[in-house]
Amino acid sequence: MSLPDGALPEMRCVFATLAARTAERSRTGEPLTAEIRDLAAAGFGRLRVPAGHGGFGVDLPTLVELLAEAGRADANVPQILRGHFTTVEILRHSPSPAQAAEWLRRIAAGAIFGNAQSEAAADSPDFRPTTTLHEAGGRPVISGVKYYSTGSLYADYIRVAARTADGGTTFAVVDARHPGVTHADDWDGIGQRLTGSGTTRFDAVPVCAGGDLGRGERQLRSIQAFTQLVHLANLAGIARNLVDDAAELVRSRVRTGLHALSERATTDPEVLAVVGELYRHSRTADALLIQAATGLERANRLAEAGLEDADAAYARAFVDVSAAQVTIIEAVLDAGTRIFNAGGASAVREGAALDRHWRNARTLASHNPVVYKPRLIGDHVVNAAAPRSFHDRFTPAARTAGERSRS
Repeated sequence: MSLPDGALPEMRCVFATLAARTAERSRTGEPLTAEIRDLAAAGFGRLRVPAGHGGFGVDLPTLVELLAEAGRADANVPQILRGHFTTVEILRHSPSPAQAAEWLRRIAAGAIFGNAQSEAAADSPDFRPTTTLHEAGGRPVISGVKYYSTGSLYADYIRVAARTADGGTTFAVVDARHPGVTHADDWDGIGQRLTGSGTTRFDAVPVCAGGDLGRGERQLRSIQAFTQLVHLANLAGIARNLVDDAAELVRSRVRTGLHALSERATTDPEVLAVVGELYRHSRTADALLIQAATGLERANRLAEAGLEDADAAYARAFVDVSAAQVTIIEAVLDAGTRIFNAGGASAVREGAALDRHWRNARTLASHNPVVYKPRLIGDHVVNAAAPRSFHDRFTPAARTAGERSRS
């Protein structure tokens, strides 16, 4: 990995601290505030910031590998920082170099971004937000309520999706600690409980200077696949942690079952086969993750070079990420169930916290519905159809077409 001397060991030291307490935290609900700050201090948040702006400038395969390591230590971490890394990607593709440089320098100095995009219920079928960008006191401000505002509790800045006066959608940056920002850590999902998700309210919160990030077409083409890649890296990390916990579970067993072929679990063929299946699933997730990240990296380079086939490369990258999503989700959820076959009744005790793996994986799998992906993949393979993008939803022409189709 192309990181300065000392950076990777420092990050891995934080990973080790996280891993030592992840099972306990799944029960106590203690936030990860100190560890997230320690990761930022180690440079984790500037992994994708270009070197010219003070970052490490790693490629996407390197990023997702380190996100998987973080997910192996604690599956909340990649999710907390998903909005942060998405913001970095948006800035890397920004049409305004000066604006991007300012924010990338802040991130390189340790600033953390949170996300506030989704709302519990939008008033239109095209996902336009009800949160608004408007003026108060002669300056642009944000007002509204967001849910699933992942990472905002840990952030210095929040990237907020808002409706503009002309009915469009934009993203704006606000100070996460402004008195008009109210965080409620009320996310009640079955997994990913420490991600700082839940309700965030904005009461005429000023947009930071240079904080109107807009919504460029190139940004959207890249981001749609990138955001799913972060989930897949996290799932790959969970798969690795399942193997770790399964091996430790087998080593800790003092007896096997009545019909076992061995008196020790560590030599029981059936038990060892369970661990082997978990390892197989983990390696499948790892391989697909890197393959998908490599495809998106290639599409980005084509776009940066201004080549005409960038659109086709982005479509292919999204299809490949979707194919990886389907397979990785199936593998990790299966592994989250199978791990209990490696232990006895004690494996289901709350203190073991082995259920957290399935709960976290199931929660991640629900963020971007996998049920639609096989159809999109098949349509691309058979008809060369490009999957619909968020850009299709948020352009004025798309909104007009949508309004005509509903009339």
